[in-house]
Amino acid sequence: MKVLVSDSISEKGIEILRKAGLEVNVKTGLKPEELKEEISKYDALIVRSATKVTQDIIEAGKNLKVIGRAGSGLDNIDITAATKQGVVVMNTPGGNTITTAEHTMALLLGVARQIPQATASMKQGRWEKGKFIGVEVYNKTLGIIGLGNIGSHVARMSQGMGMNVIAYDPYLSEERAKSIGVRMVELDDLIKNSDFITIHTPLTNETRHLINRERIAEMKDGVRIINSARGGIIDEKALYEALCSGKDAAVALDVFENEPADPLSCPLLGLDNVICTPHLGAATEEAQENVAIAVAEQIVDYLIRGTIRNAVNFPSVPADVLPSLQPYINLAERLGSFLSQIMDGGINEVTVEYQGDVAKLVLAPITNAVLKGILSPILEETVNFVNAPLIAKERGIAVKEMVTADAGDYHSMLVLRAKVDVRESVIAGVLHGKKDPRIVRINEFAVEVVPEGEILVLLNIDKPGVIGNIGTLLGANNINIARMQFGRERLGGKAISVVGVDTPVPKDVLAEIKKLPNVLSVREIHLPV
Repeated sequence: MKVLVSDSISEKGIEILRKAGLEVNVKTGLKPEELKEEISKYDALIVRSATKVTQDIIEAGKNLKVIGRAGSGLDNIDITAATKQGVVVMNTPGGNTITTAEHTMALLLGVARQIPQATASMKQGRWEKGKFIGVEVYNKTLGIIGLGNIGSHVARMSQGMGMNVIAYDPYLSEERAKSIGVRMVELDDLIKNSDFITIHTPLTNETRHLINRERIAEMKDGVRIINSARGGIIDEKALYEALCSGKDAAVALDVFENEPADPLSCPLLGLDNVICTPHLGAATEEAQENVAIAVAEQIVDYLIRGTIRNAVNFPSVPADVLPSLQPYINLAERLGSFLSQIMDGGINEVTVEYQGDVAKLVLAPITNAVLKGILSPILEETVNFVNAPLIAKERGIAVKEMVTADAGDYHSMLVLRAKVDVRESVIAGVLHGKKDPRIVRINEFAVEVVPEGEILVLLNIDKPGVIGNIGTLLGANNINIARMQFGRERLGGKAISVVGVDTPVPKDVLAEIKKLPNVLSVREIHLPV
């Protein structure tokens, strides 16, 4: 079997592949059309971040069985297209946790003491001691947005330097935060009270331009911002204005909205109070060696032994068991994702109820799929079918399973219950035609929802005109409705409206929907097609 390595990885990873008897070709710098022509010859493709594995390339890979990402980020791989083709997508989560956290600390200290600027000045023959007066980090408040593995490590290191650490992570339990010694606050409080702000959250529809003009205006004068997570979380135009005006003292950036960044496309690079690196968060010898070894071992396990590890789109189960489990795994992941996106706060308990025939199957992979679904909207790139239980444990989420022979009117049903403190949310799902997932209950409401694509979930008062107003508003904004489902507790009481749409709904349109008469709340849910 043949493996194509299209981005540079450590030679140790190449050696592992060849020792296992695989034919390995290293061809870096391929243009998209060249890769598309080449890929049909290979059983496996290994990439880092440079290669864009698009739908066209995946469909051209007639023999392609697995794509391995030497790293955690997956925004360069079309996972939906891979899944439809039956191609396993693997990553190496955790391999760059330490190195990215350390890079964050280097940027933090660099931006506090203007080290790059002072270095450049001296190399130009100047001795400008008075120009580069910095600030201490000791006893300053560091606000961490996103307290996952990297954010938690940054917290521990900054505490060691005597910083006061506060954090915002709406999906983390208080118990987990306390175990790290971090005080959890709301995002607005973090924005207003931090001397330094560092970002460690994935780029999603919810986090895009999370740091915008309005939030920058609420920050302390002279705040310093560090971003080694993903470009696009900060609105670069608003940041540029704040740096030029002196509102923000300085920033340190490892990531950009458009990469590779240059002074023409990114004016930030021309400012003296910006220090920057070309996406070096995971660029250490140790990290690159670790992820190369990990992805090579995973590729060997799959191609030679048929064992799936660290896959983001398939669970780790024997090949002969997978066909009977896959429809329930798909249902479970979608239910978990839907439930996570309609809840507020850090989930501290999840219960999975298996009712009817499904209770006779191997349940662990299905439970793992539930957890992956719950965690993916939060962590996105770092969660997969293998590490989901460990991440849930690290985040203080207790997981329970219940089994019953009775599924009511159905042969099988999955019921998920999630708690945030004492508040509980419930979702139930079944398979239609033995393979197609359906949601049949959302909290107290009986509905039948196709869990795919872009979905609006509205809680409203059961009065005439609500649905018409929603349809009119969406139509006026050129948003096409794909399907609608409704449920109500009683005539004239609370009701739920679930509206599937063809395109994402802009935030300003969501705000207009919330203002409609008798609408109590609205959420936008993002699920695979």
